[in-house]
Amino acid sequence: MLIKIMLGLIGLGIVVFVHELGHFIAARLSGIDVEAFSIGWGKPIFSKVFHGVEYRIGIFPVGGYCHMKGETEFKEALTNNDIAIPREPGTFYGASPLKRILTAFAGPFANVIFAVLVLSLVWAIGFDVQTLDNKIVLASEIEGKTFPADEAGLQTGDRIIAINGKPVSNYSEIQEQIAPNPGQTLQLLVERNGEQIPITVKPQLDTDTGAGRIGIYFWTDPVIETVKAGSPAQLAGLMKGDRIVSVQGMPLPYSVALYKVLKDRPSILQLNIERNGEFFNKELILSYDDQGQTNIGLEFKTIRYRAVAHSIPEAFVKGASESWKTFTVSIKSLAVLFKGVNLSKAVSGPVRITYMVGDIAAEGFGQSFGAGFTAIASFLSLISISLCIMNLLPIPALDGGLIILFFIELITRKPLHPKAVYWFQMLGALFIFSLLIFSVFGDIMFLFGKK
Repeated sequence: MLIKIMLGLIGLGIVVFVHELGHFIAARLSGIDVEAFSIGWGKPIFSKVFHGVEYRIGIFPVGGYCHMKGETEFKEALTNNDIAIPREPGTFYGASPLKRILTAFAGPFANVIFAVLVLSLVWAIGFDVQTLDNKIVLASEIEGKTFPADEAGLQTGDRIIAINGKPVSNYSEIQEQIAPNPGQTLQLLVERNGEQIPITVKPQLDTDTGAGRIGIYFWTDPVIETVKAGSPAQLAGLMKGDRIVSVQGMPLPYSVALYKVLKDRPSILQLNIERNGEFFNKELILSYDDQGQTNIGLEFKTIRYRAVAHSIPEAFVKGASESWKTFTVSIKSLAVLFKGVNLSKAVSGPVRITYMVGDIAAEGFGQSFGAGFTAIASFLSLISISLCIMNLLPIPALDGGLIILFFIELITRKPLHPKAVYWFQMLGALFIFSLLIFSVFGDIMFLFGKK
């Protein structure tokens, strides 16, 4: 847990550093003096002045700031009952509205550039992909309720080979089409018994995640790929390569059927397995947590393939394309938040994001350095783009809110009144603080669920 948190803090710190660096560079180019540049909040544990700028590392290493000279002069002007904010050379409000707009925009823009460069690097060195087949299992067979897939006429054993005319060959490609489109009609092309059948389906909104779902799992043969040390599976003598033939006396055609049996919380799980042409009976002794979850310690065989390294120009095009795809999907996901999503589960705060970054990094590096780098780079790119979008929202105190404020000043050619800036910032601070409290509460519930 501690290693995951440390990796998460490092990863999140990188994304925030890039964002604040964008503000820093733009401010210096605009003639705005930067008084302090900090990674992390709270009392500095490191501080050094260089070329007139105090560089800091805060005691709480998530977040950060670029403090520009005169940023809070509106408070002093308000205290003095001034009708305008002082415009001293080198100060934030001393710069023209256009320069302030560019400085505010530079942080989110830096996050986009970071995402493009990191994803370009991933495509330049190549990476391994772990996914599942495009053969499906109806979730209704596992969960006992009807989903859009059932209503559309999909069947267990079908292969989804195209969505809206775009060929798909695995789980990842299918989810890329379904998850961002709750409520949207999709045209599937399905292969069944050697025939190709067109099927129309409309994904429903999963209120816990904000993603679209049609109610399918993906077929995996019940062949064991890994056995976790110290798990019930290892203690029962299960090994890599074993094929589970039956569970509790019932045939196991695909691996996800195992979890249907586990829903009944059996204390003893009786398996019949095939190993090198011989059959054995095994018993797993199971225990469950407060949420009724158990970990038997098995992973089943998945599909792995290698995405080959691209030339630098090709990698850059791929990186830009993937970043744009992530950007558009994130915008769609933001809109879904207002359609009945369970915000306590769908909205992640700093604690949960840190845990997720660390979890992905730890799992990836556990396989290999290359896998760890690819996993963490891809996820940091997603967070970086999400940070860009969040900061460009027209909310007071965020970059987007400041851009609107300065744009109004630019159009009207009238200086901002200190009272207007003060209340604008106060409303934004109140909103952000409320959102932070809400998201951290959700994060705490998330972490309790991980115990």
